Amino acid sequence: MRVGVVILPEHPWAKAREIWQQAEALGFDHAWTYDHLAWRSLRDSPWFGTIPTLTAAALATERIRLGTLVASPNFRHPVSLARELVTLDDVSGGRLTLGVGAGGPGWDAEILGQPKFSLRARADRFAEFVDLLDQLLREPEVSYSGRFYSAVEARSYPGCVQQPRVPFAVAATGPRGMRLAARYAETWVTTGEGASREKMSAQASARALSRQISDLEDACAAVGRDPASVRRLALTGRLLASGLASVEEFRDTIGRYEEVGITDVVVHWPREDEPYAGDLERFERIVSSYDRQAAGGG
Repeated sequence: MRVGVVILPEHPWAKAREIWQQAEALGFDHAWTYDHLAWRSLRDSPWFGTIPTLTAAALATERIRLGTLVASPNFRHPVSLARELVTLDDVSGGRLTLGVGAGGPGWDAEILGQPKFSLRARADRFAEFVDLLDQLLREPEVSYSGRFYSAVEARSYPGCVQQPRVPFAVAATGPRGMRLAARYAETWVTTGEGASREKMSAQASARALSRQISDLEDACAAVGRDPASVRRLALTGRLLASGLASVEEFRDTIGRYEEVGITDVVVHWPREDEPYAGDLERFERIVSSYDRQAAGGG
């Protein structure tokens, strides 16, 4: 089991640098930040750009993997994003993972004055987004003509440090998204079942994850992929239990997730206020106590 952390891009770098370095010192396997222009209740609060933040984090750390959780088509174009990712992969020395998702309605979707897309249209756009990104990050030159995206002899020199490209972590719950994950992803990402409205217990979270993993395995079978070749990442804190109340609860929660097939668990760096309010000292004690090797992680 690998354990990661989300650090919201809300602090000036003088403070944020210490947090990213602290995350590495605590032994986290990967660290992520959200990719939004405006986000939920923090719309009118400080919020910094994702790619510059990750680039700075890459220079401030040595080991920890870094990633977006998640980039979406709401305000990203694959051609310009691919250029930034090639650069970030180089700066990080090949420690980048690209988390991608379809993007939902709301400020991110409306801030550029785009039309409101239906669920089906968002799924169609996401499929093009992932397909074109895959090509741009694999090939030195790409031309593409789709319903939502086009590229005319787009260059991606010198290409990614990681070959054949930066690994994808695809967030998906529905059948189409699961098929995209099965086809393109090194890692499948979930925040829980879409029908859920309230945070679940660890036991209920594990049951929900087990059902979703079954759907992922079906999607892998449909495209002829070994399900064991896909890592399964559970992003906790909103719907899925994080177990951060105590050392014992954290170990129990991680154990339940591992039993149903989760390979990566991600928690949130504690904030002073909601969302994700928590005590930093307790957080450090809990995550430091988790022995990944004894738990079968790596």
